[in-house]
Amino acid sequence: MTEPHTGPHGVGDRPDGAHPAGDHRPNVLVVLTDQQTADAMSATGNPHLATPHMDALAAAGTRYRQAYCAQPLCAPSRASLLTGLLPSGLGVTGNEGGPEPLLGRLFAGAGYDCGYGGKWHLPELDLPEGRGFRRIHPAGDDAGLARAAAAFVREPRDRPFLLVASFLEPHGICEWARGQDPKTGPLPAPPPAADCPPLPANFPPAPYEARLPRLAQRAWAHTHPTEEWREDDWRRYRYAYYALVERVDRHLGTVLTALHEPDDGPDGGPDDGPDGGPSDAPGRRRETVVVFSSDHGDGAGAHRWNQKWALYEESVRVPFLVSGPGTVAGAVSDRLVSTGPDLIPTLCDLAGVTPPPGLPGRSVRAPAPRETVVVETRWELPGFNNALGRMIRDERHKYVCYAWGDHREQLFDLGADPGEMVNLAVDSRYAALLDRFRALLAGHCARSGDPFARFVPAPAAG
Repeated sequence: MTEPHTGPHGVGDRPDGAHPAGDHRPNVLVVLTDQQTADAMSATGNPHLATPHMDALAAAGTRYRQAYCAQPLCAPSRASLLTGLLPSGLGVTGNEGGPEPLLGRLFAGAGYDCGYGGKWHLPELDLPEGRGFRRIHPAGDDAGLARAAAAFVREPRDRPFLLVASFLEPHGICEWARGQDPKTGPLPAPPPAADCPPLPANFPPAPYEARLPRLAQRAWAHTHPTEEWREDDWRRYRYAYYALVERVDRHLGTVLTALHEPDDGPDGGPDDGPDGGPSDAPGRRRETVVVFSSDHGDGAGAHRWNQKWALYEESVRVPFLVSGPGTVAGAVSDRLVSTGPDLIPTLCDLAGVTPPPGLPGRSVRAPAPRETVVVETRWELPGFNNALGRMIRDERHKYVCYAWGDHREQLFDLGADPGEMVNLAVDSRYAALLDRFRALLAGHCARSGDPFARFVPAPAAG
């Protein structure tokens, strides 16, 4: 599909950064879940769960099917989302450290009332002071966050708001896999395995798979307690995972209900201006840009993988829904999106805020779409030096390169092999295509200063 665009400065923005006359800029709501793979929504045609509120957002806006996180790990991905930079450029490649975030300060400086609730994890679990946001609710209580976000939306105000609601689920699948209750509360006992979701078509490990992720899986038994699991165990895992996605969808519904309520004043009637007449900038009667995404995905049983880190599609491809003024309702786009670098430019474009120069990302409405998207990864395990990897893909093909290990290069035709079961890197017939992707990744590393450059094999023909 072709996305509309309103010009280089976005909706209602001015080159000098001044607010448009009357300041009728939209509110902005960003909803993040934690560890939700892209296809864990019924809007994608997945029949094994029901997510009516995510589906409603997809129906109201555009769903981007090829959206990728910056790194399949919480802190690096969130650092990228809030700064517009890739984790390697920030020096945040594990769950420690934290950059100076841009998003809150940028929108606060543009006159937005900025709130943040839920998981922060940069590195503090809760939002600290002085980050451009006011904290509306701590991390770990999704039901309380939904109520707090709804209350924030309902607050009377004469300027637009930016609200980031960062939910914890379905991250609770990590605890569930270890036999613990998710932090948001226990799940009901799963039904018999025969009544649980079936195994994915790419459940078996693929021939010529990369060795490094599998070594990390075996070395980190606490995180991956799955090596001896039977197929029935994996089916119960998928049932629990989808149940947690449905749980967070219900909380999303609480926020969206508040967003769509009439904007009443204290007497139950329409909110009035200072002269008793209608306010010229009523809070919720403003149009609202809503962006829904997740920090990264989960293996969900594909390749017998739970958790993240590995550069499988299930771990790196995430939901990305954009609705509101300037978007196309009910559309599905295959435009490549790098959610970390592209979030801030997209929000600025839709909200009429001038982004700072030099950000590497682009709005999803920019006239020229991305030709490639890059994802980074790193394991921090004792005895695992340089446990690094990179992924780069274009419209059809995907190349994965790990720093070391057998079959460290992976090449897939995602059009013909979406489950990543046929590694074309070991087939000499695809040598030219493999060299092309080596050059693409090397070029990205050179432009961005990514130290992974030294691990990228030189093209065989070169």
